[in-house]
Amino acid sequence: MQLMRKIFTLPRIIYFVISILTISLLFTNLITGPIEISGIDFIGETSFIKGLTFQKTEVGGLSGITYDTKNELYYAISDDRGQKANARLYTLKIDLSKGSLKNGGVVPVGVTTLLNENNQTFSPGKIDTEGIALTNKATVFISSEGDAGRLINPFIKEFLLSSGKEITTLPIPKKFLPDNNGQQGIRNNLAFESLTITPDQKHLFTATENALIQDGLAAKPKIGTPCRILQYNLLTNQPEKEFLYQTEPVTPFLNITGKFASGLPDLLALDNQGHFLSLERSFTGLGFAIFLFQVSLEGADDIRNIDSLLAVESKKIKPVQKKLLLDLRTLDVLLDNIEGLTLGSKLPDGQQALILVSDNNFNSLQRTQILAFKLKIETPLIRLLRRFFPNFKR
Repeated sequence: MQLMRKIFTLPRIIYFVISILTISLLFTNLITGPIEISGIDFIGETSFIKGLTFQKTEVGGLSGITYDTKNELYYAISDDRGQKANARLYTLKIDLSKGSLKNGGVVPVGVTTLLNENNQTFSPGKIDTEGIALTNKATVFISSEGDAGRLINPFIKEFLLSSGKEITTLPIPKKFLPDNNGQQGIRNNLAFESLTITPDQKHLFTATENALIQDGLAAKPKIGTPCRILQYNLLTNQPEKEFLYQTEPVTPFLNITGKFASGLPDLLALDNQGHFLSLERSFTGLGFAIFLFQVSLEGADDIRNIDSLLAVESKKIKPVQKKLLLDLRTLDVLLDNIEGLTLGSKLPDGQQALILVSDNNFNSLQRTQILAFKLKIETPLIRLLRRFFPNFKR
């Protein structure tokens, strides 16, 4: 009883401090907790003119894009393997000041040549840069698919924006690396297309575009493919987790050419709790099928210790959760080869912009297409307010 009396006779300041800490923790969770996309609206498109050049380089092959909030600039990586010019990224300005994207609303304002650790340009054919993600240190991480057929490993490297020089290389787990027998690792041109960093800058994610050889089949008509999401800890620069991502089966339409390709070209981290947007892109023989999904890692199994999905009962593995956000075929837009996505600037009404970009493959029959959307994002705080005030509007 004496102990209880002492507890209840503690100075009031202690109770006050405890109350403040409790309220602060609750408020922090409401502000930084997981978010949900409650809606998406298309707000315009534009395309570059055919054969656009900037600073003596052909602008094209834009496979990934990221946004610099501080400087209101976008950085887009070209997947040119050194055939048109040295490996490079472009700095873009995108005008959404009127709440929509108009024709001519995207212009290149800079180009940065990528340099290796020896301050030299990358040799042609040795690099296939596909994904890009901005840090808060004026650097970008860039992923390369490598070349499985020539046993050139994929990579994830960090580059200075000021000079384009490589400063960090992340280790790639052995299971992702191609071997001499063609029995393991990435498939050619189906590797690390995606790259994203969480808002708190603590984790980086990439994913294979299709299954590793030892994990299952590449995507085929009416058959999806098991991709691996790879999570890095950016405090240690080490890989720490892997997750199964299953792409959707897609049915070709009037596939006269017989060509088909489908996979996961990009991911976008929405928060620090494992919620993403994912982009699935398919060439169906007659145009492209593009899907946007909301993705959650909640409840998904960590498969980093499984070297081959074919060697285990993969049906018992819990994949990431997916929810279809938008089938872009429902838009009144002729879609091109969309491969990259990023959150963009805040729109005049305070909502968040989403930008998608296409890789024209330096093909005269294709376009560098930029699509803009308005996301309706709900944080835990907004959802709580709606619960108590049904008519609440942002």
